[in-house]
Amino acid sequence: MDKKPDCTSAMLNLIASVRNDFPFNVSEANICGISCIGCPKKLLELVDTELCEWEQKINHGDVPKLGEISRLGKLCKNVRRGLKRNGLVS
Repeated sequence: MDKKPDCTSAMLNLIASVRNDFPFNVSEANICGISCIGCPKKLLELVDTELCEWEQKINHGDVPKLGEISRLGKLCKNVRRGLKRNGLVS
């Protein structure tokens, strides 16, 4: 049976997964459209800020708690839904 990852590994896996899935490297012209539902640019900035903050905390030795991992996962899930409505993720 596989061992569950520790909290730090779980958070780093979540961060890597989100960075691979979300279009952080797409130019602003391709993100912002005429008929946006929500503001995908602001949603991406919000998630990027959270991810950078957690990367920095982990590099300084902080260990995330399960609730913090869950909160970040929920935020990313909701942002992904908004990005999907705007056609930025499949």
